[in-house]
Amino acid sequence: MAIFKGAGVALVTPMKENLEVNYDKLAELIEDQIANETDSIIITGTTGEASTLTEEEHVEVVKAAVSIVKKRIPVIAGTGSNCTQTAVKLSQQAQKVGADGLLVVTPYYNKATQKGLISHYTEIAKNVDIPILLYNVPGRTGCKIAPETAAALARDVDLIVGMKDAVGDISYTLKLMEQVEGEFDLYSGEDGQVIPLLACGGIGVISVLSNVAPKFTHDMVTKYLEGEQAEALKMQLQAIPLVDALFCEVNPIPVKAAMDLMGWDVGSLRAPLGRMEPHNVERLAKAMREFGIKVK
Repeated sequence: MAIFKGAGVALVTPMKENLEVNYDKLAELIEDQIANETDSIIITGTTGEASTLTEEEHVEVVKAAVSIVKKRIPVIAGTGSNCTQTAVKLSQQAQKVGADGLLVVTPYYNKATQKGLISHYTEIAKNVDIPILLYNVPGRTGCKIAPETAAALARDVDLIVGMKDAVGDISYTLKLMEQVEGEFDLYSGEDGQVIPLLACGGIGVISVLSNVAPKFTHDMVTKYLEGEQAEALKMQLQAIPLVDALFCEVNPIPVKAAMDLMGWDVGSLRAPLGRMEPHNVERLAKAMREFGIKVK
């Protein structure tokens, strides 16, 4: 059984002025997501600035999300690392504080071999009892899970149930789904390719767009899954200019800027990420207005 179907939000981690995690604001964001029918909370991922959270903060943010959600929808914790031992530790801690599943990015910088990836993910799975989604985003990590590797993991490791595919190559996705013979939960990791990945057999998206348009993203995926493919495609095309603006600088710089334009006051980003360039803020605000989002 899938961890979730539909639109899961890759949630930002709100910060105070001193760059401590703002847990009160986190609660507000999660409640708004649930009210707008988001199907899952994905916490401490790329959009959640996991790379600049300490291990202690990482676990506390997952714990807070679980406490706020109270089992109303699944909470999936990002627990990846370029160190297998660290990924195991974070995964165990996320399970201990109540996460429903794990999103585990490929080891970055090291550039593991395919054999190394199998060893890495197998070791994590040996040490937890909750389902794992592979996270394939070679543009960030410099490491790509081959379709054959994903198929081997899906076949041999029961807890590995699917993938967030942010490769951005439909040919890769088709090869992946051919290799796993459809027995794999595929989620789009690209907001500009949600409908194409659903057409390849996907069951949802792990979305940055959902931070600013949660109901829209939920409805787009739901319509596709319920057979309204033409309407879902129309919504995907409508969202493209906004998606492009949300990724005109490295994520999560634009989405935090967008949320501040909406009045959410999610705070700054931890270095080395910083404020969005003014001309890109103007571009983002224009795209948001044209999409129908009220901005300050």
